[in-house]
Formats: sequence, C-alpha cells, structure tokens
Amino acid sequence: MNSEEAIKAIITDPTIQQRLAKHIVLRCFRNSILEDFHTGKVPDSKTGDYTDVVVNTPNREIPWNDLSRISDAEMKKLMIDVVNHTYHFIQEFFDDERGGKLLLKIAEEDPAPEWDKPT
Repeated sequence: MNSEEAIKAIITDPTIQQRLAKHIVLRCFRNSILEDFHTGKVPDSKTGDYTDVVVNTPNREIPWNDLSRISDAEMKKLMIDVVNHTYHFIQEFFDDERGGKLLLKIAEEDPAPEWDKPT
C-alpha cells in the first residue's frame, strides 16, 4: 500500500480509523506522564466494586469510590504532557514524509490489538 492508498483507507476504512485512534491514544495519552501516576499499589477488594475499601487520612476516612485519585496539580501536568505529545504527533502526521510512513505502518498493523475497538 502506498501513501495515497493509505490516505484513502483512513478516509473510508473503519478498521484503519480504529487503528489510527488507538495509535493516537497510545502515543499521546497512554505513553505520557499518566504512566507515572499509574505506578504504585492498587488496593484489594473482596466485593470487587471497592465499596469495602477506605483510605485513612489524619482527619477522616474516605471511601475508595469517593476518593479523587489525581490531584489538581497532577491533572495539570497530565494535560500539559498530553497536549505536548499530541502536538508532536500532529507534526509527524502532517509531515509529508513521516506522515506517509506512519499511515503505512498503521494500515499494516494494529498498534494495540488487545484494546477493545472504539464504540
């Protein structure tokens, strides 16, 4: 498949569009500072819905499902990082040479085959 065929496929082929969406999320969101926020321990839950998990703070207990897991400062860092990743992706995507190569790669393989298809 050449670059022109890949571009036409992106416009018309839902499978290629799904692969592009996965690639964008992988490059611009998943591979961001989110990975740093994602590290750490996850609590166990006997009920499976975490209604039996609480976080003890010096002033109170907070039910796990009511807990904010990303602070405002972390959210700001995340958004800045995601915007930067997205900007670099857009630069590559619209570059005549690099964009064509990227389209060919996406047309040939699913960047994250284990992820569900978008709904």
